[in-house]
Amino acid sequence: MNVWGVGGLENEVGAAFAEEVVQDGAFALVEAFEVAVDPDTDFLAAEEGHRALAAAEILAAALSGETAGLTDAGLRAWVQGADRATLEPLVPQAREALERTLGPDSELPDLWEDGEDAERWRGYVQSVRAQLG
Repeated sequence: MNVWGVGGLENEVGAAFAEEVVQDGAFALVEAFEVAVDPDTDFLAAEEGHRALAAAEILAAALSGETAGLTDAGLRAWVQGADRATLEPLVPQAREALERTLGPDSELPDLWEDGEDAERWRGYVQSVRAQLG
């Protein structure tokens, strides 16, 4: 997988997920969170973790109105037009998805653990979590 940064949208999976959000809207966010927190899933694969992180980053941007970090014009337009009242109820599930993504039953921490950007990645995830309250 091609990764060019620690952010949720700074890899192939996150970039493809951004396109899904532009096409499917909030449904794509809900789906990413549901997959990440599915109690029947014993181990969260990296791809699903990347999708959950990207979804959380997009949700945080939509709720705050802060789009400076979004490089995709279509996604930025979707975020700016998103109905915040509809998205607010997704916050608890997004926070749960972030916890699962950081947990011991997730592949993503293992992938970042030995790299030079491990602390930056954890800091990024913590900042998204803080943005979600």
